Amino acid sequence: MIYLDNHATTPVDPRVLEAMLPYLQGKFGNASSRSHRFGWEADEAVERARGQVAALIGADPREIVFTSGATEANNLALRGVVEGRDGGQAVHIISSPIEHPSVLDTLAYLAAHRAVDVTYLPVDAQGLVRPADVAAAITDRTLLVTVMTANNEIGTVEPIREIGRIAEERGVLFHTDATQGVGKVKFDVREDHVHLAALTAHKIYGPQGCGALYVRRKDPAVTLARQVHGGGQERGRRPGTLAVPGVVGLGMACELCRLERDEEALATAALRDRLQERLVAARPGLRVNGALNHRLPGCLHVSFPGISSETLMQAVPEIAVSSGAACASGSLEPSPVLQAIGLSADQARSSIRFGIGRFNTREEIDEAARKFGSVPPPGRRK
Repeated sequence: MIYLDNHATTPVDPRVLEAMLPYLQGKFGNASSRSHRFGWEADEAVERARGQVAALIGADPREIVFTSGATEANNLALRGVVEGRDGGQAVHIISSPIEHPSVLDTLAYLAAHRAVDVTYLPVDAQGLVRPADVAAAITDRTLLVTVMTANNEIGTVEPIREIGRIAEERGVLFHTDATQGVGKVKFDVREDHVHLAALTAHKIYGPQGCGALYVRRKDPAVTLARQVHGGGQERGRRPGTLAVPGVVGLGMACELCRLERDEEALATAALRDRLQERLVAARPGLRVNGALNHRLPGCLHVSFPGISSETLMQAVPEIAVSSGAACASGSLEPSPVLQAIGLSADQARSSIRFGIGRFNTREEIDEAARKFGSVPPPGRRK
């Protein structure tokens, strides 16, 4: 079996597992129990991981809030900012139609229940949000701009530095769902003018079930209303006993990305380009979706003319790929992301996302190209 769905989730790096194991066995203490050695060990591990996460994204460790993943982090950021503001007047948020459902669904909730007006800016054929459109959409009621760092389906990397600068200059908070970008492309919360950012461990070779939210602590200090009640953990922003093994795994995953990201990105992009070249040669009319010059190093999203993604995946069951975002894999409707960049319903339904990762090899890429390049259209035998 060849795994090429690394944007859905990644395997745990053996070095991450090694770091986690002590906290699944003898070092099982509660990080909030600081009256004995077991608690001290757990607390020290958590704070070490907090520093590792912060170092990857250019943050202060005190700005890192651990969560169960990026979905919770996005909810905490968006609902927390709106519900934590002074006054009850209607506010305005700017976003895009290609955001992750954890952002889109939260915005829909806020629009329905919290007197929030949302402007969804269009994207171009590459999936890029235009910074000029952001600037034009900001009003005196705009509280927040939220644009993802990189799209989870087509891999387009957004111009978040320009968008963040515009927001900051206008006195507006900037939130980015950095889940797919962190650890794969350069991302620095200060240089990118970010006030809130969500990330998760399982997209960067860490464990599922652990993520983090970056919350700017000064210039300006971001105020969040807690979404869970019952304790004072994470400076009151996210109560509940921390999953220490997961936190340790997230920290180690971030540390490895900090040390190896640039070299890994070059290697992964080379495999992506190799796969693209071979598929284009084998399938006349193949369409590559998303930005070619501004995309994640391991993402290749393509539409196969005349054959559905379901047919393709059934023909090549030994290679794990995706026909869309993992969170929407059960949907029969065309992807909103692909519709937003101008694909027809037929093109959207014939699309495959190849997610190339740290552990893939050239031999696996060549095998995938051969197998997917040779699947005959319906009605034609090999």
